[in-house]
Amino acid sequence: MKLGFPQVALISGAGSGIGRALALTLAKRGVQLSLVDFIESTGLETLKLVHDEYRKLADNQKLTAIFMKCDVTNPGEIFSVFQKHQEMFGRLDICINSAGIGEKQKMLLDDHSDDGSGAWRRVLDVNLIALIDSTRLAVSLLTSTKIQEMLKGGHGGTILNVASAAGLYPSPDAPVYSSSKGGVALFSRSLVALRKKGVRVNAICPEFIETEMTKVISNELIEQLGGFIPMEMFVQGALELIEDETKAGECLWISNRRGLEYWPTAEEKKKYLLSKPSKKSELQDFREIYSVSLPKNFRKLIVHKLSNRFREATKIISVPLGAVKDGHVLVKYIYAGVNASDVNYTAGLYFGGKEKAISKLPFDAGFEGVGIVVAIGNGVTRKDLFVGAPVAILSYGCFSEYSEVLAAHAMPVPAVIPEVVPMLTSGLTALLGLEEAGKMRRGETVLVTAAAGGTGQFAVQLAKLAGNKVVAICGGAAKASLLRSLGADRVIDYRTENVTQVLKKEFPKGVDLVYESVGGEMFQTCLNAMGLFGRLVIIGMISQYTNGESWGKSVYSGLCEKLLWKSQTLVGFFLNHHVSKWQPAVQRLYRLYSSGELKITIDPASFTGLEEVPDAVDHLHSGRSFGKVIVKIQSHDLATGQSRM
Repeated sequence: MKLGFPQVALISGAGSGIGRALALTLAKRGVQLSLVDFIESTGLETLKLVHDEYRKLADNQKLTAIFMKCDVTNPGEIFSVFQKHQEMFGRLDICINSAGIGEKQKMLLDDHSDDGSGAWRRVLDVNLIALIDSTRLAVSLLTSTKIQEMLKGGHGGTILNVASAAGLYPSPDAPVYSSSKGGVALFSRSLVALRKKGVRVNAICPEFIETEMTKVISNELIEQLGGFIPMEMFVQGALELIEDETKAGECLWISNRRGLEYWPTAEEKKKYLLSKPSKKSELQDFREIYSVSLPKNFRKLIVHKLSNRFREATKIISVPLGAVKDGHVLVKYIYAGVNASDVNYTAGLYFGGKEKAISKLPFDAGFEGVGIVVAIGNGVTRKDLFVGAPVAILSYGCFSEYSEVLAAHAMPVPAVIPEVVPMLTSGLTALLGLEEAGKMRRGETVLVTAAAGGTGQFAVQLAKLAGNKVVAICGGAAKASLLRSLGADRVIDYRTENVTQVLKKEFPKGVDLVYESVGGEMFQTCLNAMGLFGRLVIIGMISQYTNGESWGKSVYSGLCEKLLWKSQTLVGFFLNHHVSKWQPAVQRLYRLYSSGELKITIDPASFTGLEEVPDAVDHLHSGRSFGKVIVKIQSHDLATGQSRM
C-alpha cells in the first residue's frame, strides 16, 4: 500500500517521540490525521507541526488533521475517539497505536498495595490493555470498508502496534514493561487471520530511541546495545510494515547491531506452525468470511395527502428492504436537513400542477441527507463508492432510514458529520446563487435577507470572503450577534429597526446585489433598495409558504418601470437547475470550512428520529431557528458492515 493516494490515519501517543515522528512522516505524504494524546499541549503542538507540513504540499486545501485529548485507559474515552474520527473522516486506512509509558526501577517489588491500585498496573493498562481496546475498535472500523475495496482491486487497511525489543527478550530492570510489550508483540502476531477481512496487523519492536521516556535508562546499557537507534531507522521500518501488502502478523525487530530483522525467522516459525496455509484464493476467503445482515424492513416518512401543514401531510411507514437494483447504492442516512420549502413539497407545488401531484401520492419527503453506503448494486464501478463511503444525497426521500439511490446521484463527501448537511441545499444555494445568478463581484455592497438562517449564514460569509461589504437583515439580538461574528458589516434587526429607513439613510445610492429569500413586503423593500445596475436574486419566499395551500400570485406595481429606470436585474435561482456544479461547489465549501475561513452554524435545537421531523419543520417556520435545522435520523455505527445485493 504505497502512500500515493488519499489516506486517513489515527495515531495514539502522537504528542511526542515516536508518535509525533510518525505523524509528521505521514503528513508529508498527504495523509489526513486524527492525533490522540493524554497531554493536550504536546498534542496541539504536533497538530501545528502537521499543518505546517500540509502547507508545503501542492494540494494542501483538501487535507485535514484534528487533535483529541484522551486517556487511553478509559474505554469510554477511547471509544469516543474512534467515533469522532469516523464522524470527521468517514473512513480509516491506518491505525498506529504508539501510546506507552515506561517502568520505574523496582516499581513492581516496592509496591505493597493490596487494593489493585499499584502504579505497575498502569503500565499494563496503557501499554497492553488500552492497545487491545484500540485495536479492537480499529478492526471494527477498518472491516466496514476494506474488503469491498480489495474485491475491487483496491487496498486493505493496516494497524501498526508499537511494541519494543523488550518484548522479544527479558528486561530484568523492567519486568512489567517487558511483559506488556511482549503481550503487544504476540497479540499482534496472533491477529494474522484478519488479513482475510482486508486488515493487516503488525508489531514493531525497536531497541532504545532517544525520547523523553528513555532518559531514565542508564547510558551504560544503551552503549552495550550499540547506542540509540536513529528515529529515521525506526520510521523506515514503520513505513515498510504500513506499505507492504504482504506483511501481516509480522514482528519487526530494529537494533543498531542487526538493523531491521523480522522475528521469528522462517526457521523458527517451522517449529510451531501446524500446517501450511490453504491454497484457496484470498478473494474467495473474503467472500466466505465477511458478510453482514441488513434489516429486513426500514422506516421512512411519506407524504400521503397534499397540504402545506407538514405534520398533517406526512406519516411514517415501514417498508421491506429488498435487493439493490443494478447501478444503485443503498445509503443509510445519519443526518437530514430541514428546508423552508419542505412545506411547498408536501403541498404538491413542485409537480407542475395539483392533479399531477395527486397522481404521485404517496411520495417520499426530504431533500437532503448525509450517510454511508451500506450496499452496492451490480454495475457500479465508481472507485469512490464503496461500502462505508460517506456520501451526500440531494434528492427526494432523505427523511428515511435507508434509501436506494442511483450511483450517479451519490455525492462523495469527506466525512459523515452534521456540518456537511448545511453545505448542501443551503451552502450550494448561497454559493451558486451569488456567483452564477447574482454575478457577484469584488468591492460591492451585498444585502442578505433572513441572514441568520440556513442559507443566509453562507451568503453573508461568502460575500465577505469575496471582498464585499455585507448588510445582513435578521430578527432578534441573538441572531444579530451571530451575524456580526460571521463578518457582517451592518446588521439590521427588523424587530428594533425600520429596515426601509436604515437602507435609505445609510445606503442612499442603493446596494449592488440582493440575496433574497423572504418575499412579500421584504422583497418590495429590497427592490427599492437596489442601486444603478443592481441585481436581485430570488432564492425563495419563506413568508408566503405557510399562508394557504399555494403561493398565490405576487403583484408588484411598477416592477418593470423600476428595473428599466436603473438598468436593474431580477433573477430567479433554483438549485436543481445547476446539478453539474454541485460536486465541485461542495468541495470548495468543505475546504473553506476545514481551513477555518467558513463557519457553519447549526441550530441548537435537537431533533432525533423520523418522529421528530415535523417538530423540526415547525421549528424552522416558527422564526426561532438559528442556523441550519438538522434531524439526526439514526446513530452512526463504527462497524457499518457490507453486503453486495
